[in-house]
Amino acid sequence: MEFTTGGRLEVRITPVDVGKRVSVRQLANEAAPGAKFTDTVGVLTSWDAGVLSITQRSGVSVRIPESALVAGKIVPPAPARRRGPSATFPELARATARAWQPVESEQLGDWQLRAAAEEVPREARPWGADAGRREGFTRRANSVLPLGDPGRPLDEALERVTAWYTERGLPAYIQVSTGSEGTQELLAAALEQRGWTREVSALVRTAALAPIGDPARPLEDAVSRVSLSRSCDASWLARYQRLSTPGPAVLKVLGSGPSTWFASVAGPGGVPAAIGRCVVDGRWAGFMAVEVDPAARRQGLASAVMTALARRALDEGASAAWLQVEEENTGARALYDGMGFRTHHSYHHYRPHIPTA
Repeated sequence: MEFTTGGRLEVRITPVDVGKRVSVRQLANEAAPGAKFTDTVGVLTSWDAGVLSITQRSGVSVRIPESALVAGKIVPPAPARRRGPSATFPELARATARAWQPVESEQLGDWQLRAAAEEVPREARPWGADAGRREGFTRRANSVLPLGDPGRPLDEALERVTAWYTERGLPAYIQVSTGSEGTQELLAAALEQRGWTREVSALVRTAALAPIGDPARPLEDAVSRVSLSRSCDASWLARYQRLSTPGPAVLKVLGSGPSTWFASVAGPGGVPAAIGRCVVDGRWAGFMAVEVDPAARRQGLASAVMTALARRALDEGASAAWLQVEEENTGARALYDGMGFRTHHSYHHYRPHIPTA
């Protein structure tokens, strides 16, 4: 990482560069033995009162005292991946949103407020809770998709967001992406400054579709066991079930998308040994809900499910694949690495600070 001109370290950034991707070198923390400098790359999200804030690809914000800064420069967007489909952030964000469509929504400028909630059955409510309680099915269908300007000052927009979800008995979440050209590091920093906290982070990964549909031949026996359907039945839900009693909202969200397919592999007791879901949308095929019975793992069933779904998506004209996986899910990430998936960007769900009693 070169910061010098004529052999001298230089700081070539100023507060007017907020919003740009930068690389900086700062004096290392004295507690780090042997290290003189540390380097940080990310979007410069603020420079106030002598402190820089830089949001890294992962969404983590780093605060650097101006007095510790020894070098800095503007750098171009992260280099494109060497393999896999090209995609802009807005294109991919809209494709992933269409795969998890809400039951109801409202536009706030270029922000979309999204909700898909179920009434929690009385027997599942906390003891003494007589009032009805609602629970959102998947944050992806119960969060704001902020692709642009909300059409009003941010604080007013956040007030409307909070009120809209409160009216529906739901927590307010905003989905914010980082780590690619055109992502939302500035919004993430603005939410954190207002006390919003990040609860969940995940990776959006992409790959070429054809190799997923053409795996090594030993997998063909497992692929032959996969059944595909346009709808999910009770047995599929028994393997996937995220709510104690799936209701209309769950079924509507799962069935949403331009062209949706469900995969299953028969298992004992009428519950599938493995399942998966795929939404075909133009050139994109989105994979989700790939789950395997713990007793049936290491038999290639997850790969078989994705192969069968990929072949159907290829038949419909898709050529690129995407999926979302939580950062901590190392097992799934290793599986997807082997299929050629690479990280495009990260996304995070932010929620307003909840005061403790």
